[in-house]
Amino acid sequence: MDPLSVPIITVALTGLLLLYIYRFIFSKSVGSPKLVEISGRIEKGTRAYLNSQFKVLIPFLGILAALMFFVLGWRASVSFVVGAAFSIFSAYAVMRLVVRVHPRVAWEARSSGLEAFKTAFLGGGIMGLSVPALCLIGLTAIYAVSRDPNDLVGFGFGASLTALFAQVGGGIYTKAADIGADLVGKVELNIPEDDPRNPAVIADLVGDNVGDCAGRGADLFQSFSGDVITGMILGVAFVPQYGPGAIVFPLLLQCVGNLASLVGVALIKGLRWNPERSIVAGLIVTALLSSIGAFLLVQSLIGDTRIFIATLSGLAAVIISMFTAQHYTGYHGGPVTKIAKASERGAALNIITGLSYGLQSPIIPIAGVIGAAVFSYIISGSSLYAIAIANIGTDLMIGFIMSADAFGPIVDNADGVSEMTGESGAGENLALLDAVGNSMKAYTKALSMTTGTLTAFAVFITFFQVAGVKALNLMVPWNFAALFMGAALSFLVASLTIGSTAKTAGKMVDEIREQCQMTPAIMEGKAEPDYERCINISTNNALREMVWPGLLAVIPPVVTGLLFGAETLVALLIGVTLTSVCLAVFFNNVGAAWDNAKKLIEREFWRKGTEAHKAAVVGDTVGDPMKDVAGPSLIIYMKLVGMTALLLLPLLVERAAG
Repeated sequence: MDPLSVPIITVALTGLLLLYIYRFIFSKSVGSPKLVEISGRIEKGTRAYLNSQFKVLIPFLGILAALMFFVLGWRASVSFVVGAAFSIFSAYAVMRLVVRVHPRVAWEARSSGLEAFKTAFLGGGIMGLSVPALCLIGLTAIYAVSRDPNDLVGFGFGASLTALFAQVGGGIYTKAADIGADLVGKVELNIPEDDPRNPAVIADLVGDNVGDCAGRGADLFQSFSGDVITGMILGVAFVPQYGPGAIVFPLLLQCVGNLASLVGVALIKGLRWNPERSIVAGLIVTALLSSIGAFLLVQSLIGDTRIFIATLSGLAAVIISMFTAQHYTGYHGGPVTKIAKASERGAALNIITGLSYGLQSPIIPIAGVIGAAVFSYIISGSSLYAIAIANIGTDLMIGFIMSADAFGPIVDNADGVSEMTGESGAGENLALLDAVGNSMKAYTKALSMTTGTLTAFAVFITFFQVAGVKALNLMVPWNFAALFMGAALSFLVASLTIGSTAKTAGKMVDEIREQCQMTPAIMEGKAEPDYERCINISTNNALREMVWPGLLAVIPPVVTGLLFGAETLVALLIGVTLTSVCLAVFFNNVGAAWDNAKKLIEREFWRKGTEAHKAAVVGDTVGDPMKDVAGPSLIIYMKLVGMTALLLLPLLVERAAG
């Protein structure tokens, strides 16, 4: 059997399950006309933002594709266009479906929290299963035509560049609306988070979709593709040892993970446990089936059990990162409880306590990632290929985890629209599901960090292998300078994304205050706010601010490589990776901890409106751009710099040879 038939079978089985999920969800009633009206506004705002984003993005991608055509040739250009197009399509098409799930969840939660959970999780499965399937289609099609894994680099570059724009733009959109709604609504006006009197409430709910769904989906799309691409390129060097199967093995291993995720997601439909236990059961089943499938694939294609052990080490690194994230961000964990307690003494101590825990949080997950890489290298007899396969191991549960992540914003939206309708009966069930959804977001960010860091290892060894670089000489001044400049660039990207969020949020705060002051009837419930003005503020500013981080991911590696060569470019990559990983883990964990400390005060201590609650809201507001804009963007930025370097590598090798 042709190995490339395995991705085709995987995609076909995914399509069948998605068809079942579609029929299951959209056969359910929305019920309330008010739910239909509010959800329609959210869907309209989501569609308008994505359309506007693509109008900005597509001309930029077209210019870049033309430059690549003349500098790198038609293959790189076509591959880039395909990768960007698939990434855009996955964000747009899947988002159009996912955004229609939450009103059904809101209605179903009135009668059954467990059934609402299943509907929301399977709705998340639309994204979690579709995105990897679309990635498999694109990678398989390009490789089937060219049979050269180097032609896939353009695909990864296009996916990463699009993902950075999607994450930065979507993140700025959602957090600006969220911060504005919180600072004016909760702190100044003392109204609930999703009160229909808040002019930013619709923009906030739209942001959950364009940031947490579309942005995260694009992130994991490029992560999935980048891991396969680096593994396949490195596999070429190990054909003498493992045979031709070494090239396609990374692609087929991802298929194993996808098939295991299919079973894990489908299992949720039949469980009768509570939501958290159901997700844990799905994770365990997905991990076990992935491990069994990986073992069978290794034995049939590679014949080296050590490669299977390397795969398991990558899986173990993900689990370590997840447990660490749960400790630092968990609803009832020690750090969150202590941050909530510190809020009794004001916002300053809330922030100081959060920072102290956030700064220590990268140690364990980074040690786990390094341990997986070093262990794989030693156990395989110093095989660089084993490190690349450990990287693939981090992705084996990506379909299930992405489904759990998309479940979060679906429930968040369901809770929001339910509160806006003023209809009772669903609040307690949706509050419980929202808390579970927050934990799942932390898991996904832990996955993104783990696979991003190991991808950096894979990029290094692939770059070194193909470029023929044996070592990095830091006694050369420009290598030393590139190392430090790479480290500084991550701070600049974080500054730009956080600053852009603050700038947009400031405009949002002004708009909300102006509407409430100019039209007092809004707060009396006798007039409806102008939701569209807030949506336009988030949209226009997010699109304007998303360009610079993308340019910083492309221009520095191109300039460094062309002026100083491959070895200096490696130094830049190392600098970018070191600081990006540490900052991303810090941002993700501290932001989530502040968020859950606020929720702990609201739902456990029942102290809404108190000074402690206001202090926690300030902490949550500070953490919002960290965990949902800067942190995820840095992981993508790091991988995009690596993909840019790999894309440039043939030109650098040719120049060095000439």
